[in-house]
Amino acid sequence: MGTVYSIERTNSRATPSVMNKTIQFGGRVRYARGEYEAASLSAGEVIEMFKLPNGARIVKGELSHDALGSSTTLSVGHAAYKNADGTDVALDADEFKAAAASTSVTVVDIAATVALGRNSVIDADENGFIVTATLAGAAGTGTIVVQMEYVLD
Repeated sequence: MGTVYSIERTNSRATPSVMNKTIQFGGRVRYARGEYEAASLSAGEVIEMFKLPNGARIVKGELSHDALGSSTTLSVGHAAYKNADGTDVALDADEFKAAAASTSVTVVDIAATVALGRNSVIDADENGFIVTATLAGAAGTGTIVVQMEYVLD
């Protein structure tokens, strides 16, 4: 049985060594949080929760909410934006969490897998990257909180 190395370990073993980016090794974890108090929020409404800066690596996140009402669902994604080279990127309502029932009090992980944005790096222009929550199914009332941890430097 042999030994294999991660990209970061390979970089540090190279001669001359290759510097790892701070979002990969030794970076500081930061926290973003958005809270919205829904008062009979209409189905289909998109809530802008917070903005993440270009170059941030998403570590993990969490969605928590009150019982918002019967037939309601929530998803977590991002608003439309331009990436760093100016290309338009469409809104994606469920980039970080697919729509799921929000009929009871819940706390659930978002950006929980690679397929759902865990460890992804934000590629946005100077306007940044807006994380959103989208209510669907029916009108809802209650508190909605989205939070994420990310590494920038």
